[in-house]
Amino acid sequence: MRPLVTKIVLAFRRFPQWLVAKLVLILLRVLKFLPADAAINASDRVVRFVGPKTSRHRLMLTNLRNAFPEKTEAEIQKIAGDAWGHMGRQLAEYVFLDELFDFDPERQGEGRVEVSGVPIFIDLLENPRPFIVFTGHTGNFEMLPVAGAAFGLYVTVLFRPPNNPYIADMVIDFRRARMGNLVPSHAGSSFQLARQLEAGAGVGVLVDQKFKKGQPTTFFGQDVRTNPLLAKLVRQFGCEVYPARCIRLPNNRYRLEIEPKVELPRDKDGRIDVQGTAQYLNDKVESWVREYPEQWLWYHDRWNIKKNI
Repeated sequence: MRPLVTKIVLAFRRFPQWLVAKLVLILLRVLKFLPADAAINASDRVVRFVGPKTSRHRLMLTNLRNAFPEKTEAEIQKIAGDAWGHMGRQLAEYVFLDELFDFDPERQGEGRVEVSGVPIFIDLLENPRPFIVFTGHTGNFEMLPVAGAAFGLYVTVLFRPPNNPYIADMVIDFRRARMGNLVPSHAGSSFQLARQLEAGAGVGVLVDQKFKKGQPTTFFGQDVRTNPLLAKLVRQFGCEVYPARCIRLPNNRYRLEIEPKVELPRDKDGRIDVQGTAQYLNDKVESWVREYPEQWLWYHDRWNIKKNI
């Protein structure tokens, strides 16, 4: 009897999450009936309208004020509104990702997507070796592994699933069909990435996520904890590390950039400096965000301040 009661209680607790997931699924299906540009633009307008009315908007404004104390309140409000718009675009872009990624190396600049760093993609493909590509939640970061796959360069991607388990299942199914091997971040995820590097393959990681037990670092001048995983993997495998990002351009176009490999900080014994590397990753992502602040996900509680507002 007790297992049945437990199941019923869990079902009632999860019903709101199930309902939200169903509403999201319905929205995505409605968007699919529209042309890509119309769907993306409409989603921008809807989320730009709804976002400021949610509880997350207060957190977003606090994050922006702390990150940019030199900006006026009007500038902060403008960035916040634009950031909600970009979140709306991200939602619609999920539906049309296959259609949006139209990069053709023979027709650079003619499609929606332009790629900077094509020789790096080709080198990694033609000279297989373990490597790590890192990025942040900027632009449509989902396009980066899709771009790799377009070149035949498949990477194992570490990602944090949404808190809603039903949405998480939808996202995993969608991403796996287009991006290859996915590793949800959990206690054993580092071992899965290590196996890929040991086999001479590549992995991709988002490095700007909240991590409670990470290295003490700063981000926009404020204390944060940063995941030491990337530095520890490089220590173990001596693999190359490449920064990469996506930038949304006007008229629903995109620029994907993979930068030359970087030399990570080392300690006095010549080993990879774990804390120094964590700080380098934060500094790199911060430089990207400062360039296009509206294209980062400011509603994340990166600084662990939600409990104080």
